[in-house]
Amino acid sequence: QVQLVESGGGLVQAGGSLTLSCAASGRTFSSYNMGWFRQAPGKEREFVAAIRWSGGSTLYADSVKGRFTISRDNAKNTLYLQMNSLKPEDTAAYYCAASSFGLFSSVSGDYNYWGQGTQVTVSS
Repeated sequence: QVQLVESGGGLVQAGGSLTLSCAASGRTFSSYNMGWFRQAPGKEREFVAAIRWSGGSTLYADSVKGRFTISRDNAKNTLYLQMNSLKPEDTAAYYCAASSFGLFSSVSGDYNYWGQGTQVTVSS
């Protein structure tokens, strides 16, 4: 089992940058494939990015490709999301998620551990 705590959200102007962190408890973080999802008010949760347990493969939603970078530090039990060139449409609550099923996926149902979320607001 793993517990996830996100941080790093905030208010930023369009074109700015933020880095989100997700701190994981437990000794098995390095065995989980991880993902970032986001949910804007009135909208369904959507996939943002995923990374394999080794960090060797990544996957991005088309809407963030080239602007966001997912990474992890298994020695620090931490997942990151570097967000550049932010747009107002990136405004959402951002959640990190872990899959103990060994799935490397963009589907939220394939992740069984979730953090509480951190709010990102991008002003125009």
